[in-house]
Amino acid sequence: MAEIVSVHATSHTPVMINFPGAIPDEDRERIFAGFRQVGEEIRQARPDAVVVVSDDHVHNFFLDNLPAVCIGAAASWKSPVEHWLKIDQHELRGDVQLGGHLITSALEGGFDPAFSMALTLDHGTLAPLHLAGIAREVVVVPVLINCVQPPLPPMKRALQWGRLLGQALRSYGGCERVSVLATGGLSHDIATPRMGLVNEAFDREFLRLLAAGDDARLLDHATHRVHEAGNGAEEVRTWLVAHGVADGGAFDTLYYKAVPAWYTGIGLGRWRTGGV
Repeated sequence: MAEIVSVHATSHTPVMINFPGAIPDEDRERIFAGFRQVGEEIRQARPDAVVVVSDDHVHNFFLDNLPAVCIGAAASWKSPVEHWLKIDQHELRGDVQLGGHLITSALEGGFDPAFSMALTLDHGTLAPLHLAGIAREVVVVPVLINCVQPPLPPMKRALQWGRLLGQALRSYGGCERVSVLATGGLSHDIATPRMGLVNEAFDREFLRLLAAGDDARLLDHATHRVHEAGNGAEEVRTWLVAHGVADGGAFDTLYYKAVPAWYTGIGLGRWRTGGV
């Protein structure tokens, strides 16, 4: 059976890639160093595959077909879909068998995901892998959570999905070691008059409650205060999925700073596992 050897979460924003000089050098260097640390910890965990929990920014899905959750099962993934993102387009390696196992396990566990063998992944998946320095090294199985267009899966459901995902990975016999990387958030607004505002209080309380392991208060905070943190803060669902995967593993914040010039509260964290 597979061991979950690392669980991490990071913010993602294309501004980090396209406009790195928009913030002071010291802040940029610390943030990029944090991403490299995440990449090195994943590298040292030696995973056979990395399950990347992110969202789709209306590239693969739109109002005619917008699943709450989509699991990818393909041998490779084209990325990035955005022609303007300053990362060379290339293919990420995939794992058909692991993706298929997650789909089957979800159906047997009472969940009804969509699945795809033809996703083109966007900055939500690629930017953190690129900044971590491991995009071309790891096998990627994408799990995309709708964090963009209501109706959104409830925060509680995201945590439940994480627990199911953790169980499915631990039951998989096709490899020995798996990492999970959640990407999204923290507070930010996109294409609204509030764009550029960052709710540091929301972010820090969210991170504090992750570390406290108080799931009831964590879900209450995420559910009832997320609207104060911007439409992009809905992506904290991906962190809740990772929290569920970790199944009680202690959470550590590796870095946090409100970065209005990048429009985002930038956070990086990890859950303690047997591998990290």
